[in-house]
Amino acid sequence: MSDSSTRSSSTTTSSSAAAPRARGVDRVNALCEQLHLHRQPMTPKALMEATGAPRSSVYELINLLSEAGWLETESDGRVFFGRAMHYFGLDYADHNDLLKRARPVMRELSARYDETTQLCMLDGDKYTVMLNENGARPFRISSEVGVKVPIPWTASGRVLLGGMSREAMLGLVPDEDFMLPDGERIDIDGFIAEIELTQQRGYALTEGLVDSFACCMAVPIHEGTDRARATLCFTIGRDADESRRETLIGALREASFMLSNTD
Repeated sequence: MSDSSTRSSSTTTSSSAAAPRARGVDRVNALCEQLHLHRQPMTPKALMEATGAPRSSVYELINLLSEAGWLETESDGRVFFGRAMHYFGLDYADHNDLLKRARPVMRELSARYDETTQLCMLDGDKYTVMLNENGARPFRISSEVGVKVPIPWTASGRVLLGGMSREAMLGLVPDEDFMLPDGERIDIDGFIAEIELTQQRGYALTEGLVDSFACCMAVPIHEGTDRARATLCFTIGRDADESRRETLIGALREASFMLSNTD
């Protein structure tokens, strides 16, 4: 066999071997995503239905991940994240400088103003809450930690897209994400105008986009560039008066200045 044939055979074997591994990684990710979205233990059958994976694959993954401590099986057969995942999460939080610095700042904000404080970032073409500190006021939060939400639905999205060209923004945000849960469509030109206004005044404020009773205000956290790395935000009731809103926006801007690294 010639060298070229050998290389061709080796490449073919390598490619065919890599494909099942890639599918396996995708299935692990899909399984973990479903557990995260469900936020409580699920049966293997429910995981099969949610992920579309074959029965044999789901049971094999559950067994392998349970042996590694990534999953734990309860007495009724349902599975959920195991202690190893907890350790990994703590390692990430300890390693990420912004998260370490932000948590005490957010706790102080929530304690001082009795409002829920969140730190948010982009996750691919979606927005997600990275940290959440609940305030004393009872209020339903529409976005939970780690859940991916369409960018146009949020005040933070209007901050995080600041400085991006129209073409780049439309290339990032899926067209269907401009449709709100109630079926109303967000006007793209209006959305871009709101992004520009956000850049001018240094904060974004949205009302009733996903929750008709909610008002969200967000400010940028910068790290050495004009684009925001993250946002700091309050989620409050829409009944808050103008004076209260100005106070909260001022507090967010002061805190975000402390957390930003513009060197």
